[in-house]
Amino acid sequence: MVIYSILLSLSSIAPTFNASKLPINEDYLRLLMLIVVIILVAIIAERIEKIRKLNDLNRQLQKQSEKLEDANQELEAFAYSVSHDLRVPLRAIDGFSRILVEDYEDKLDEEGIRLLNIVRENTAKMGHLIDDILLLSRASRQEMLLNEIDMAALARSVYDEFQTDVTDRDVEFTVGDIPNAYGDRAMLGQVFQNLIGNAIKFTRNKNPAIIEVGGEKEGKEIVYYVKDNGAGFDMKYINKLFGLFQRLHSPEEFEGTGVGLSIVQRVIRRHGGSVWGEGAVGEGATIYFTLPKDKPKKKKK
Repeated sequence: MVIYSILLSLSSIAPTFNASKLPINEDYLRLLMLIVVIILVAIIAERIEKIRKLNDLNRQLQKQSEKLEDANQELEAFAYSVSHDLRVPLRAIDGFSRILVEDYEDKLDEEGIRLLNIVRENTAKMGHLIDDILLLSRASRQEMLLNEIDMAALARSVYDEFQTDVTDRDVEFTVGDIPNAYGDRAMLGQVFQNLIGNAIKFTRNKNPAIIEVGGEKEGKEIVYYVKDNGAGFDMKYINKLFGLFQRLHSPEEFEGTGVGLSIVQRVIRRHGGSVWGEGAVGEGATIYFTLPKDKPKKKKK
């Protein structure tokens, strides 16, 4: 605005000047120099004011970010503490229910035994939920140990851990010639455990079940995916796919707590990547995630 006002003033008096009659002398040059200096000072002042405002805004954003980070850390610590403390009473409930079923079976009717078994089933579900909450908290707080990882070997080793789940099933599991990546092996192993585990679970009603792990370099990133021909999901609910405790299938259809994909998203973001999914009902699903091609910088917990 200052510069605009000066230029407007100069333009308003410019028509009264006659260049042919102006004396080219020392006073005239001083006048021109003064005008140039005034304009430069105005430009600098305007830039300084903009920089000051930007610095103030950056400081405010920094303070808000620090407050948000502190709140997140407190929430994660609280979730970890509560989840850990819930294990003791949960074990007691399950233990006493088991004793009643096993040692007092002759004193209970069928309905009593059925109700106690329901209690045990629900304590087991709560135990799985606590485990998943602890994993989610650990994914946010755990220090990352970055190394080069053979992602193909990691995917195969994770699949081998599910052998009891695929016994007597026709499962075609393939891993492509995928690039290595830099990252925390334990955390990326958790990513594959959730994605491959989901693929095994949601292809339960398919014969054969087809599960494919692939990946390739794209620019500065490596895009990996885990694809299956299972139950799939409706893309109109895609915004819920990675939400905490969000489920796109009923517990009667498929067991689960709705935490697994949230863990995947948290881990991949900590590695500087992104995650998304595609699917169709009855036609399977594909979960993609990216990792930087180059070794990422070590991040704080």
